Amino acid sequence: MRILMVCLGNICRSPIAEGVLQQLAIEAGLDWEVASAGTNGYHTGEAPHKYSQKICKRYGYDISRQRAARFKASDFDAYDCIYVMADDVYRDVQQLARNPADMQKVQFFLEALHPGGRREVPDPWYGNEEGYEPVYQLIKEGAQAILAKHNIITYKENF
Repeated sequence: MRILMVCLGNICRSPIAEGVLQQLAIEAGLDWEVASAGTNGYHTGEAPHKYSQKICKRYGYDISRQRAARFKASDFDAYDCIYVMADDVYRDVQQLARNPADMQKVQFFLEALHPGGRREVPDPWYGNEEGYEPVYQLIKEGAQAILAKHNIITYKENF
C-alpha cells in the first residue's frame, strides 16, 4: 500500500504524519510506503520544521531526512490513499484531480477517527513550540486509527 499525507507546506503536519504512520506500519509488519507532500511550493526541498522534528524526536521518530515536496496530479496515480490535513488542502488537491476516480482516493486524515466528518488537523506553523504537542498527539491518534481501519479491511478480505 502506498499512502500520501498532504498539508499546505509539507513541513509541519504531513511530515509528522508520514513519520508516525510509516513507523507504526513497520512495527505492525505491514509493507506500506508512506510519503508526504504539500499543496504549495514554498518549502520544496526543505527539511521539516524544527519543532516538527523536535516533537517527533521526543517520541522516538526521526523525520530529519524528509524533504518537502509539492503535490502534483501524478500523485493520484502513484498512491493508493491520499490523506489531507485540512479543508483548504482538500480544495487544492481537488483542483488537480483529473477525474472523479482521482478524488475517490482522497479523504481527511481524521476520517478514521471521525467517520463522515471533515475535521482538520490544526496547523501549528502559526503558533509557538507548545502548539506542536497537541498536533502530534492528534496525528498519532489518527495514524493509529488509520492502521486499525486498514487492518480490519485486510482481515475481512481474508474471509
